[in-house]
Amino acid sequence: MLKQGLQQSQLQKLSPQQIQFIKLLQLNSVDILQRIDQELIENPALLKSSDSDAAPDETAPISESELATPEEEKKDLTVDDYLADESFDVKEYVNDEYDPEGFHLSDEGDEEKKERPLAESHSFHEELMEQFTAIADNEKELTIGNQVIGSIDDDGYLRRPLEAIANDLAFSMNVDASREELQKVLAKVQTLDPAGIGATTLQECLLLQLKRKDQSLRTVKTAIEILTHYFDDFTKKHYEKLTRSLKITDQELKDTIHVITKLNPKPGEAIDNTATQYITPDFILIEELGKLVVHLNSRNAPDLRISKSYMETLKGYDGAKAPTREQKETAQFIKQKLDGARWFIESIKQRHNTLLMTMNAILKFQYRFFVEGDESFLKPMILKDIAEITGLDISTISRVANSKYVQTEYGTFALKYFFSEGIQTDDGDEVSSREVKKILKEAIEGEEKSKPLPDEKLMDILKEKGYNIARRTVAKYREQMNIPVARLRKEI
Repeated sequence: MLKQGLQQSQLQKLSPQQIQFIKLLQLNSVDILQRIDQELIENPALLKSSDSDAAPDETAPISESELATPEEEKKDLTVDDYLADESFDVKEYVNDEYDPEGFHLSDEGDEEKKERPLAESHSFHEELMEQFTAIADNEKELTIGNQVIGSIDDDGYLRRPLEAIANDLAFSMNVDASREELQKVLAKVQTLDPAGIGATTLQECLLLQLKRKDQSLRTVKTAIEILTHYFDDFTKKHYEKLTRSLKITDQELKDTIHVITKLNPKPGEAIDNTATQYITPDFILIEELGKLVVHLNSRNAPDLRISKSYMETLKGYDGAKAPTREQKETAQFIKQKLDGARWFIESIKQRHNTLLMTMNAILKFQYRFFVEGDESFLKPMILKDIAEITGLDISTISRVANSKYVQTEYGTFALKYFFSEGIQTDDGDEVSSREVKKILKEAIEGEEKSKPLPDEKLMDILKEKGYNIARRTVAKYREQMNIPVARLRKEI
């Protein structure tokens, strides 16, 4: 039975300006510059201060309450809405006591900006295609080879089934390729450099590399036999079974394993055509008058202003006693662009204030580490700790910590590095989980490789040092450090 009724509910919605601020907040110093450039292209009312049309620096920015206005009140009105709205007053808007206050991202001034040359390089797939072109028998084989090579993942493996590649050729290029033709082309692709390229499994990848070595060597022949017939035992490190099945000594098995471990499990990474990537720190810690001070590293970001001509054009409509529809449409367009520019400038300012507030709180919390540079001085710190110091939400702190870096006297660190869980010792002191991980790593590095330490033994070592930690916690920390279980760490 259908019923009609009224229901009242309370909802909390983010305004477009708040959403814009959240998105800007999680960008690092490189991405924010790209985002500013994008906004400069999309919004003609937003300019750099160096532009001749940039408005002067005269009035106050919009308030935080205006940024937080609900979406229903801030939605973009249509032209018809404005035509029907007699209250729209251009003069009132122009005299709104807002000027695009310039925003200095640093105190560096107009320092000369140096161009960085871009390294010319070939992509991974272009490199392979150049090699294949030299060995292809005909045009059809070249087309099939291009499709096969294009399906190879960046690590060098072909994980796409040949049937799917055949369908791609038929539908997109109108080429009918049989399975035999595809297998012939794949065999040729697998002869390309680096060795192991185009393999469908790890086992095949390693065998392709071994078959290019001198097979008269006993270690190479044994390695091929192990990977062909005893691959599962090899991956599980059942060394006693291998020596028994192959009738070889422990030393011969050790020499053979040494050959296998020298192979490249990801041959695609051997072709490195990317330019060297550098971390651009978002913050720089500088000692000033005996104290550490946080600076934002954003000197290449432009000062932002609103277009003077857009403001003057809008003022021109103030004199029109009976504006036409076209004039009102133009006024609406200009108003939208000016609003977008002023909200963007305010979001950028709010972003940088939030970044500085958060980094200063981290500096205060971990001050001894930043002074001494010793990892053991890192205190347990979670997002909630910084949120309480700054008065910001935990989600805001999380966005700031994401993909941001700080440059210190002792190196450049990700902000996430300073966050860790707290563990209580037998003495009642609270220490960072990072210190426990350091002890675990040292214990594993110093273990006898033929008899690696199981998690239970690692737990006992920690208890001897005053850290009462359960075995499952030891396993969790070991996995976080990408250290395998004892059985897989075993060596002959």
